[in-house]
Amino acid sequence: MSNRLALEDSPYLQQHKDNPIDWYGWCDEAFERAKREQKAIFISIGYSSCHWCHVMEHDVFENEEIAVFVNKHFICIKVDREERPDIDKHFQELHVMLNRRSGGWPLSIFCTPENKPFYAATYIPPHNRDKMMGFSELTAIISEKIALNDEKLFQNADEITGFMKPKETPTQATQLDEKIMIQFGKQAEHNFDPINGGFSKAPKFPHTSTLKTLMSQERLESDPQRLKIITHTLDSMARGGMYDLIDGGFCRYSTEESWLIPHFEKMTYDNALLCELYALASVLFNNPFYLRCATETADFMMKLMMEDHLFYSASDADTEGEEGKYFVYSYDEITQALQNIGISNLDEAIEILQITPDGNFEGHCIVTLSSLERPQWFENFVKECQKLRSTRTYPFIDRKINVAWNAMMIKSLLILGKQIPSYQDNAITALESLLSTMFIDGVLYHTTLIHKQPKIEAFLEDYSYLTDALIQAYQSTFDEVYLIRAQQLTNKALELFYQNGAWYFSRGAFPTLCELDDGSYPSAMAVMMDNLLSLGSLIDSKYRHFAFKSLEYSSIKLMKTPIYYPKLTEQTIRYLKGDRIVKATKELLKSLESLKYPFVLLKNDASVEGFLICGENSCFATTFEAKILDELIHSTLQ
Repeated sequence: MSNRLALEDSPYLQQHKDNPIDWYGWCDEAFERAKREQKAIFISIGYSSCHWCHVMEHDVFENEEIAVFVNKHFICIKVDREERPDIDKHFQELHVMLNRRSGGWPLSIFCTPENKPFYAATYIPPHNRDKMMGFSELTAIISEKIALNDEKLFQNADEITGFMKPKETPTQATQLDEKIMIQFGKQAEHNFDPINGGFSKAPKFPHTSTLKTLMSQERLESDPQRLKIITHTLDSMARGGMYDLIDGGFCRYSTEESWLIPHFEKMTYDNALLCELYALASVLFNNPFYLRCATETADFMMKLMMEDHLFYSASDADTEGEEGKYFVYSYDEITQALQNIGISNLDEAIEILQITPDGNFEGHCIVTLSSLERPQWFENFVKECQKLRSTRTYPFIDRKINVAWNAMMIKSLLILGKQIPSYQDNAITALESLLSTMFIDGVLYHTTLIHKQPKIEAFLEDYSYLTDALIQAYQSTFDEVYLIRAQQLTNKALELFYQNGAWYFSRGAFPTLCELDDGSYPSAMAVMMDNLLSLGSLIDSKYRHFAFKSLEYSSIKLMKTPIYYPKLTEQTIRYLKGDRIVKATKELLKSLESLKYPFVLLKNDASVEGFLICGENSCFATTFEAKILDELIHSTLQ
């Protein structure tokens, strides 16, 4: 028999509708009942493509014996962290405060009947195991303490609630200067894995914003070591494993250091950011392999993760309860596919694919390449592998539409469209579809299920990333409508989320300061700095004032450990170096190839003859020759 989650739109909540746990969605009814019946509250936060969320569901939430007990003694609430990131961020901060380490998903929170939290954990096994308290034992202790009105527990909950209230951060600041570039470079080099590329050890994430900031620095002044860090990492990720050579697109992260064995879920935000990164790198390094990686990622997203010009949120790692089942092959399947395309020297082909009879993942084979160079037969081999996949069940797809993540993907298509115009057409169609679906009667919304009416209003990340996409749309089409919309959204974001240099992620039921660091994707506050600087150059210098106050507010952290805040570091460098605006007619601007200086904006100006190069407050030079623009811009920076 289904529980209350059967009435929810969220795919994640729908996954739990048949659990024996008597789940509520996030609602007043649940909290009122807890208070009325004096029952503890258990809050479980996760998302549909989260592997360990599935594990906890199987181990704990589908356990009939556990369900009988918690239904009697607890009010249980399920939250989709992608639907309600404000709730998730609030309780992730709680986890850090109580455990002195970062949290994750599933996130497990226990509260008093008055909804005051006192305990936070991530995955909890069904019973005591390996020094971990089990869910059965933990809930037995908590229910008893609540029933006995344990004074210490309630006192702790009161203290924790007090600590969790947003506090004014001291406005002490330090000078922002170009030393940040040296510090960022040193810290990136310290974290760099010279063997496998990337940063730090397993599990290894792509760190796209770190690479993008390094690329901006490389465009300012080339450095051999920086160049090695960027290209070795891009090459290593693109050879397969975490990058899906068969369908295209990137998995969430690598479970080990060489990028071979991925966590097989595919997130829209990862693919958007990596598509953009490889598209930019293909131009910067004149590398066709990077362009192919970008186009394959874009094609994957549009083929398998899109409906009615809107992008879904994610696809799962598991198929039929088995991680990676859709993606991997047996050794015999690989050799048969090679034989089907007429490969006679199997040993050589197997070596190129880095395949062995024992497999490279739990007895199965993940397709990788020994180098970026693809043999002539590889395209036909991919088609054979795709045929095999077509007979399998595709992983669960979360068909939720998230504004910020759609905006990221749209921006990447616009950037790719600078080289291949058809992607720009797709991007503009997707942008208009996103606006008509999620911007209703002057209100921007955060998320909705495909073909459903949105209900949850937007957070800072939605304003930030959608504005970013709109500015990029203007840079691609020079249609003033996109610039006007970007300004309108930024003005609203300043009204809703800005306060004396600080930015809030949410100002609703859970007022939460926006993080400065780049987590799963770049900080919404850092993206807003990008927008403010762009609007300051293109429309009104007042936006640069808000950017400066925000950077100043964060300056001590930024100057000390910029590697934690790569997107914000890039915008600090941009603020210090200054934008250059190239003004010309729309027709001339569309003919321009990429310029080397990383902080160039293009502005349509029908009154200008040729190209006019300007800074924020003055103009420097005019030319009719596009090929000398780089040289002229460089001369204005001396």
